[in-house]
Order: sequence, then C-alpha cells, then structure tokens
Amino acid sequence: MEAAQEFTMWALFARATITVKLVMIMLIAASIWCWAVIIDKIIQYRKAHAEADIFDRSFWSGEPLDGLFDKIGTDPDGASQKIFAAGMLEWRRSHTQEGELIANATARIDRSMDVAIAKEASRLQRGLPVLATVGSTAPFVGLFGTVWGIMNAFIEIAEAQNTNLAVVAPGIAEALLATGLGLLAAIPAVIFYNKLSADSDRIVGGYEAFADEFATILSRQLDS
Repeated sequence: MEAAQEFTMWALFARATITVKLVMIMLIAASIWCWAVIIDKIIQYRKAHAEADIFDRSFWSGEPLDGLFDKIGTDPDGASQKIFAAGMLEWRRSHTQEGELIANATARIDRSMDVAIAKEASRLQRGLPVLATVGSTAPFVGLFGTVWGIMNAFIEIAEAQNTNLAVVAPGIAEALLATGLGLLAAIPAVIFYNKLSADSDRIVGGYEAFADEFATILSRQLDS
C-alpha cells in the first residue's frame, strides 16, 4: 500500500528535481490556458453562429435596408450587423446633399465591408496561436523534463552504486511524468486548434458571402 502511495502522481512530482518540477508546472499551466481558450472560443463561435442566423432572417425579411440600418444603428454588437452597418454607412456617405451619388461608391462600400470582416476575423482567431504554440512545443518541453530527470536518476544510481530496479524505477517514473504532461497539454491543443480554425474560416466565409450578396443588392440600386 505504501509503495502505491509513493508512486502516485503527487508523489512523483514531489520527488522530482526543481528543474523537472518547473517543467511540470509550466505544462500544467499551459494545459489550463489551452482549455480556457478552447472553452472561450466554443462559446464565442456558437454565439457568432446564432447572431448571424438571427440577422440573416432580419435582412431577408423584406424590410427596407434603410429601416434596418436605422434600427441597429452605426455601432451594433453583432458581427454581421457590423458588416452591414459599415456598408450602409459608406452607402449614405457616398451621396451628396442633393442626393447624387459620388463616383466609385461601389469600391468604397466593398472596402468598408472588407475592413469590418478583417476586424471580425482577427477577433475570431484571437487566442488560436496559443493552441498552435502549445501543441507544437509542449511535447518537446516535456521531453526536456524527461531527459533532465533521467540524467539525474542515472547520477543517483551511480552515486548509490546500485542498479536494483527498486532504485532505478522511481527516478525513471518521475522523469517520464514530464513527457506525459507534455502530451496531455499538446494533444487537445492540436485537435481543437484544427477544429476551431476550420470553424473560424467557416464563419468568416459566411461573412464574406453576406458582404458579396449585400454588395450585389446595392449595385442593383446603383444601376437603377
């Protein structure tokens, strides 16, 4: 029973050297940080999907665009609304006081919506580099802790001049724990980085499709 207690995760951590302990603490902190980013992004993306669906229904409901713009204002909360507001604001600015259209209005409207999309894309992707960094470096950080721990284990074995498995095993187990923690941090980070990156691209693609449709509607009004 005592042997089992001595080989618990906490016991292995407690017996490790200072360097290996710092590596383990770093990996645990990185794992917690990754999960915080993952949960935050899942909530953010679900909210973005819901907001886009609600606004799409309002946009295609047949309500006049000017009325919809007056309702949401120039600085709305939703991403789709921000893109729409950017286009409508530039649309109104492109008319003179006499109601005549200033030249190159279409290009300016497209640029305004592109800027709004770029801002939303940056907001959606914020935090994803953390997952990419942890996913690519955590295994190597854990491996460093393992190499350091094994080196110290061999030094202790040489000093004790005893190669009995009972003497060798604890030091090796402590060292391998660092690699395990590195993989524990890296695997979810890589999986969710790929998933969340794809989700982000899908959301941004929806914004770009909406901007193209909106620009087409405005272009028809310009032609008429």
